[in-house]
Amino acid sequence: MTLDLLYFAWLRERVGLARERIETDATTVADLVEDLRGREPRYAAAFADVSAIRVAVDQDLAGFDAPLAGVRELAFFPPMTGG
Repeated sequence: MTLDLLYFAWLRERVGLARERIETDATTVADLVEDLRGREPRYAAAFADVSAIRVAVDQDLAGFDAPLAGVRELAFFPPMTGG
């Protein structure tokens, strides 16, 4: 499947891209993250601590166990705080 990935804040800085389109056979967000970690060191650095990352699947907040079937877009970003 083809997915658009969006990276925000320090994730964008570590990956070096704001967005990219990839082909994947991953079935969950966690599977995709594991595949990304194995691509090259910049992805491994960006996804080293997933507890510090939030994900939106087609613009809805989701967990790393979310299935990817039918998904078109994933956004990765740090937790937001207000104030």
